[in-house]
Amino acid sequence: MKKIIFSFTIISIALISCNQNKQAGIENRTESNTASFSTNGKKVLVYSTADSSNQRLSLTDTLEFAEKGQPFENEVTVFVDPGKTFQTFFGIGAALTDASAETFYKMPKAAQQELLKAYFSKDSGIAYNVARTNINSCDFSSDMYTYVDEGDKELKTFNIAHDQKFKIPFIKEATQAAGGKLNLFASPWSPPAFMKDNNNMLQGGKLKPEFYDSWALYYSKFIKEYEKAGVPIWGISIQNEPMAKQRWESCIYTAEEETNFLKNHLGPTLEKEGLKDKKIIVWDHNRDLIYQRAQTYFNDPEASKYIWGIGFHWYEDWSGGTPMYENIKRVYEAFPDKNIFFTEGCAESFNASRYNAWVLGEEYGRSMINDFNNGMVGFTDWNIVLDETGGPNHVQNFCFAPVHADTKTGKIIYTNAYYYIGHFSKFIKPGAKRVAATATRSQLLTTAFKNPDGKLVVIVMNQGSINTPYSLWINGKAAQAVAAPHSITTLIL
Repeated sequence: MKKIIFSFTIISIALISCNQNKQAGIENRTESNTASFSTNGKKVLVYSTADSSNQRLSLTDTLEFAEKGQPFENEVTVFVDPGKTFQTFFGIGAALTDASAETFYKMPKAAQQELLKAYFSKDSGIAYNVARTNINSCDFSSDMYTYVDEGDKELKTFNIAHDQKFKIPFIKEATQAAGGKLNLFASPWSPPAFMKDNNNMLQGGKLKPEFYDSWALYYSKFIKEYEKAGVPIWGISIQNEPMAKQRWESCIYTAEEETNFLKNHLGPTLEKEGLKDKKIIVWDHNRDLIYQRAQTYFNDPEASKYIWGIGFHWYEDWSGGTPMYENIKRVYEAFPDKNIFFTEGCAESFNASRYNAWVLGEEYGRSMINDFNNGMVGFTDWNIVLDETGGPNHVQNFCFAPVHADTKTGKIIYTNAYYYIGHFSKFIKPGAKRVAATATRSQLLTTAFKNPDGKLVVIVMNQGSINTPYSLWINGKAAQAVAAPHSITTLIL
């Protein structure tokens, strides 16, 4: 059993509770602040996670600044300019699926509490504040289900009894562990089979036009029933992966079809049902097609007025290609008033022999740094926890989660992905502004944020296999640091 150990001393970072309306309408404008960020008398606390070491979110160093003019060409430097600010940080979290909930309740009570603290505690954990869940079943459910009887177009039989057994209690416990508030959004993988042209929840198919109004009302009923059960819903996405025909629950929408459904059915229905405040996320699929989808949604003013942001996944590069990070930047440049939000990703298919594979965490670190630098406001991991098989999953689509629970032994297993995500989620606070950050060598990836309390958070990831000394340079002063091979560090000043 690999227990979670935070070896750092918890420092007092003021927790800022952002105004709900402010969080809902995050501003993505680039700003230039002429006021200089002073490093005078400030120390830098360094938290590290490194391969071939016992460092896991560990306080490893305290640095001080000294005068430093123009760096030379052969010096490795991380430059941070706190005067140039960009998008506002929303939050980080994971999906609370049927699979995660069922796994959670198979574990001993002590392990359940360990897991909740590890993810949601602001002191002893990594402070998740965002969550996603599924409407109707998804691949990470033990069975296929909907909330209505077959053929019930009027939704008279709608009920969420299925979710009351595991999923809703799990979400409530997670919310309590997060301090009483969790920004929860819900996504459907498929409408009921009778609403689709293939009469099947699996294998793609499309929503029949005669069911557009009925399906729009379905979201409203889901939100209201969950809230009656004590689970507030922050928002919804319209469809998980709307361009993928899957062997599991799936449904296809072109950009025009999704736009039409939103502006003529879903948006007006939520308004009519008194749910205008619920945030709506479009696309919810990979980076590859994100610009074409964004262009279609946001250039339609009747659809755009309902949209909080555009969601994306990272699976376009699973065939071995290069992740399409630049596509996120193009959307940020073209539509700076819309939020770009990562809604799902897992590192690879499950293989129990790879619990300690370092690339699991590096996949998260690399993507999160690049996507934040290109305009992303928040990050939602896929399943928050899975069992020792990478499931349960009713179509055998087993995969990794940052944390696994061995239901046979009652032990919690932390992969290094948990710690990599924690380097962001624990230290960057809702309402933080991204600031300019860049490195002079390609093995170092970096991003930086200024928290609402004025603290600066700089993340440096070393993708390389060599010890890399570098200078953290801010406004003519520098602190000397070292990035261990295959490591990620968070520097706070």
